[in-house]
Parts: sequence; structure tokens; C-alpha cells
Amino acid sequence: MRLREEIFQYVKKKYKTVPDYPFRTAPTYPVLRHADTRKWFALIMDVPREKLGLKGTEYVDIINVKLGDPMLADMLVRQPGYFYGYHITRSSWISILLDGTVPFAEICQWIDESYAVTASRKKKQKIRPPKEWIVPANPKYYDIVHAFDDVREIDWKQGRGIKAGDTVFIYAGAPVSAILYKCRVTETDIPYEYSDRDLTITAVMKIRLQKRYEPDEFTFGKLKEEYGIYAVRGPRGIPEELSKALR
Repeated sequence: MRLREEIFQYVKKKYKTVPDYPFRTAPTYPVLRHADTRKWFALIMDVPREKLGLKGTEYVDIINVKLGDPMLADMLVRQPGYFYGYHITRSSWISILLDGTVPFAEICQWIDESYAVTASRKKKQKIRPPKEWIVPANPKYYDIVHAFDDVREIDWKQGRGIKAGDTVFIYAGAPVSAILYKCRVTETDIPYEYSDRDLTITAVMKIRLQKRYEPDEFTFGKLKEEYGIYAVRGPRGIPEELSKALR
């Protein structure tokens, strides 16, 4: 029961979640839910040890959580204290003993994983880790070559899916055709209205310069031949090898 209370304190502090007891036939089984969708991200149960294939008939607490990768579940259940989800047939759910076999910090790690995996699309976007993007810039509309001559931070058209904390690499289109800057996104979703025949902007983000690249370092030819990037028409992710090269 001690670990139950520690888990309740942890999720209340981190996610503002309190346990819910929805089962009339199992009033001691608390469910932990997302506040917005009411979807479960964890279920605590007390079950006989023998039901888990363990010695003894006494009851023990377990917590059921969902993982993003079923292969990870296959690896974890080989370790003491981990089992495939009890009374949950989906392969991505696991049960974790709450008897001290698994360290509390490790349990919290999988609670966090389950919270992220079961979150709504909107919430997943908010809680995901920072991401790297290539963002195109058209020199016909904006003098990107001299954008950071006098300032370290500028406003830029908001890219879909980009959030504060992300890194954007600004790719200047023809005739430059190369990545010129590495920037950190410091603020997003700033209302902005602009529209003409070729361009419409409804929101901007602030990006702060972190690094400059020479125009001949990461040319379109190099991106295509070495990293498999054949077009930069909108914000896109970055291959791991290119990410390493840009550091």
C-alpha cells in the first residue's frame, strides 16, 4: 500500500491526477486517467501472487501501464517484477509488481511512458520531447541571407507541429539552396495576419540563432546525395546522420 500512496502523490504533483475507483465489484482497484479525455493511463490492482506465476497465495499490488513499443514489453517481462498485462490482452500493456522488486523511479518512468502513449493527439504534441526540423525559406519573399545580421532572434512563420524548445535548421531555397542557420524556437503560436497572392500567415514563432553554416557546407546536392532529402517544401524532420553532422 505504501507504493500506491507514493504513486498517487507522484501523479498528483506531475499530472494533477487523482485516483478514480469505477469498479463496483473491485472497489480497491484505482484507475488513473487523463483529465481531458478520461482515458486510462494506469490501473492498480491487488491480485494473488499465484496468478502471476509467483510462489504464495497472498495478495500483492500491481500496476498496469501501456508502452509504446510491444517489443519493449517483451524485453521487460524477462526481468523480475514485470509481467504481461494482467487481465489485459493487448501486448503493449504490462503489469509491474509494487512490492519493492522494481525501484520506484523505474515505475515512475513507465507511468510517464504510459501517460504519453495514451494521451490525446493534442496533448502528445505538448508533452513530446524537443524535435529537430528543416524549415524552408524562399529568398524571393524574405532576405534570409541577411536575416541575422543585426539581431539574434526573429519572427518566422509558424510551422505545423513545431513547438517551443524545438530546433529548426533554416534551408534557403534557390539560388542559395543550402542550410544556413541552426535556431532554437523560443515561442510559438503568436497571432499574425498577412496574406497576398502567394503567401498567407496566421501565426508566427520566434526563433533564436544558435549557429551559422557556410553556403557550401550543407547544399541541396549534399542533402540529396548523402542524406536522402530530395525536397524541402515545408517543415520536415531530420535524419539522424544529418542531425549529427549539423551539431
